[in-house]
Amino acid sequence: MINSPDPASAPLVTPPADAGKDADLATLLAEPAAPIWYRRPALWAGMLVLALTAGGLWWWQARRTANAAPNYSTQTVARGNLTLTVTANGTLQPTRSTSIGSELSGTVLKVNVDVNDLIHKGQVLVELDTAKLRDQILRARAALAAATAKVAQTLATVKEARAGLARLDEVARISAGQLPAGTELDTAHAALERATADAASARAGVNDAQAALALDEINLSKASIRAPSDGVVLTRSVDPGNAVAASLQAVTLFTVAEDLVRLRLWVYVDEADVGSVAKGQDAHFTVSAYPSRQYPARITRVGFGSTITDNVVTYLTYLDVDNSDLSLRPGMTATATITANQRNDVLLVPNSALRFTPTTAGDGQAAAKGGIVASLIPSRPRTNTRKSAAAGASTAAARQVWVLRDEVAVPLAVTPGISDGRMTEITGGELEVGMLVITDQKTAAAK
Repeated sequence: MINSPDPASAPLVTPPADAGKDADLATLLAEPAAPIWYRRPALWAGMLVLALTAGGLWWWQARRTANAAPNYSTQTVARGNLTLTVTANGTLQPTRSTSIGSELSGTVLKVNVDVNDLIHKGQVLVELDTAKLRDQILRARAALAAATAKVAQTLATVKEARAGLARLDEVARISAGQLPAGTELDTAHAALERATADAASARAGVNDAQAALALDEINLSKASIRAPSDGVVLTRSVDPGNAVAASLQAVTLFTVAEDLVRLRLWVYVDEADVGSVAKGQDAHFTVSAYPSRQYPARITRVGFGSTITDNVVTYLTYLDVDNSDLSLRPGMTATATITANQRNDVLLVPNSALRFTPTTAGDGQAAAKGGIVASLIPSRPRTNTRKSAAAGASTAAARQVWVLRDEVAVPLAVTPGISDGRMTEITGGELEVGMLVITDQKTAAAK
């Protein structure tokens, strides 16, 4: 058995002197030692890449959230004045116009006035040829004279018959009824009665002749057509030499306006607006001749009878107009604006706010808030179970508006009043001055 030498008993060997120099050279030529883990460059590079990726994702998510959020157009609630107006079209007419015609047939001899002439009551406007009428008057006077002579003749006959009857009565008295015969007395009585009847007929003939003469004289006076009142001639449809044929109705020769200082505007109000129009309301109107000038007017009558034109029902309404400067003329077309109602110092909101309803932007916002994973996971269909804020309002006309609070659309119940087509009066509800009502919504396009 071979025994290994004891290390303790082994003799110490001393290295040579140049051994230290060899060890230092080996150390310089060997590989460097491994650095500590937190000093490794790859770790910091990886962390930098992760940070940049996270920052990019955060920026992209923020942009997406901003793009998905709705952008509202708002208007501040304020108090003001509101006027409800009704617009209607019509034409200007004289307050009273007269059509002057002729009751007689004949030939026009002379025309004394023309269009736009001022005329006065009783003034002769037209003269007809009166030759035939004068001849008729002469014949009527002759007939009257004959009837008068007939009366004198019958009266003489009556006187003669009465005298004959008186003589016979005297004879009968003297002869104690012996003479004359009874038939002779009856004949005398009948002759007297006949003469009396002839006298009455003659008197009636005189009255008839007098009436015929008076009629012919009236016709002669009507041959000179006179103005019934003061006024202005608007139209003329007759010239000297024209033949006038009056048959069943009088022929219109002139149209005369009694007074152009006061005119009347005839407008036709639509059936949808007639409930807001009443007698005594103020209005103003314009005409094409003076488009920049507004004329005042006042309603004097709203017709109950309807007028149907192209299946549109309208009601004729009269407005009195002051035309002291005579700038307006009958027949002009006018556009009238009637002040149907007026409210002062009331709460006003634009009509677009009453029509506004926000779109369903909540899904996009929820997806944006949930992050990328939430946006990739399909969501369950959502049902709109929100109850209208105006559902519990006290009046049937209650509605709602949406106001902006902390960038969130909130509904408020309101009760609207009258509207002028642009602004609406708010008569009740939760709306207050200074609130921002939403009038429109715009969602930015996603990028």
